[in-house]
Amino acid sequence: MLKIRGREVRPLVQGGMGVGISAHRLAGAVARENCVGTISSVDLRRHHPDLMRATGRSRDRQAIEAANLTALDREIRAARDIAAGSGMIAVNVMRAVSQYAGYVRQSCASGADAIVVGAGLPFDLPELAADYPGVALIPILSEARAIGLVLRKWMRKGRLPDAIVIEHPRYAGGHLGAAKIDEVGDPRFDFGQVLPAAARLFEELRIAPIPLIVAGGINSPERVREALALGAAGVQVGTPYAVTAEGDAHPNFKRVLAEARPEDIVTFMSVAGLPARAVRTPWLARYLDMEALLQSRAKLRHCTLAFECLAQCGLRDGNARMGQFCIDHHLAAALRGDVDHGLFFRGSEPVPFGGQIRPVRDLTEHLLGTHAHRSPV
Repeated sequence: MLKIRGREVRPLVQGGMGVGISAHRLAGAVARENCVGTISSVDLRRHHPDLMRATGRSRDRQAIEAANLTALDREIRAARDIAAGSGMIAVNVMRAVSQYAGYVRQSCASGADAIVVGAGLPFDLPELAADYPGVALIPILSEARAIGLVLRKWMRKGRLPDAIVIEHPRYAGGHLGAAKIDEVGDPRFDFGQVLPAAARLFEELRIAPIPLIVAGGINSPERVREALALGAAGVQVGTPYAVTAEGDAHPNFKRVLAEARPEDIVTFMSVAGLPARAVRTPWLARYLDMEALLQSRAKLRHCTLAFECLAQCGLRDGNARMGQFCIDHHLAAALRGDVDHGLFFRGSEPVPFGGQIRPVRDLTEHLLGTHAHRSPV
C-alpha cells in the first residue's frame, strides 16, 4: 500500500492531464478503486456549458479566472461524490500557469486530498497551502538535484513533501522535466539513479524516507513490479488512463492516443519553454514544418486568450527559443476531439489494451497484477 499523509491507498496514481482530459469522471473512478485520482486544474470551465456561455467569447480576464475557479470547485466535489470515500482526490497544478496560486488555494478549499505540482519548482507551495495542513503536498520532479533543492527550501519552512513524483522525460507525455529536447534521454533521469540518490538525500538531511512515485512509461504489470523493486512506493500512470471508458476526453481523443504508432509521437519545444511530447496530428505536423520560420519572427504580442494561461509564453512574450503557438487553443481543440487542430499530449509507450476502450477498473487491476478481464466497451 502507498501511504500519503495518514492515508493508505493502492500504489497507483493517475496522472493529471489537461486541458480537461482528467476531470471529475476519471479522477473519481480511479479513486473509487482505492487509488489516487487526479484532476488537471487548467481551464476546467470548458467542461461546463453555463460557464462557457458566460465567458467563451469574453475578454474579461477576471471573469474567465473566476469561471475556472468555479469549475475547479465543481469538479473536485463531483469527483469526491463518485469516489464515495475511497482513495484520494488530487489536483494537478502546473507551476507555469498564471493562476497557479489561485488553483492551489481553491483546490484546498474545495476539499482536495492532495496538491500535485509540476512544470516548475514549487518552492512556495507550503505557504500557499498553510491554512490546510491536512492536504498532502506532492511535487513532480525528474532528477536528484531538483529533489534536493525542494527539500532544503521546504525544510526551512517547516514542511516536507508528503510524496514526490519522479517523472522520466524519456517516456512521459505533456511537458517534460528537462531543459532541452536533447536532454530528455539523459541517464541522470533513470529511475535506477534517481531513487537511490533520493534515499541518500533523506539520510544526509536526516529526514524520514518520503514516498517516491515513479512516472513515465508505466504501461504494464511488469513495469509496475520493476518500479516497486527499485524502491518506489507507487507508480503514476497517465496516457493509459486517458483512454479508459471513464476518461473525460472526447472519443476522438481516446482513439488518437490509443492508435498512435511510435513514429507518430514527437518531442518538441512547447510554448511554455519546456520540451513536450505529443501525437503528430495534422496541426502539429504543419507547425513543426514552420517552427523555425515562426521562431525567427517571434515578437511581443497581446495574448489571444485575454486571460493569459501561462506565466511565461513564447508566443506572447516573443521568446524565439520557445514554441510559437497558443497552447490553450490547441489543447481545447483536442478536448473537443478536433483531430485536425488539436494538440494531443501523449506518453511514448503503447497503451495496455491497444485500441480497446476499457473501464478504469480493468486497467487498474491489470496494472496491479490482479488480472480482471472484462469485455471491451
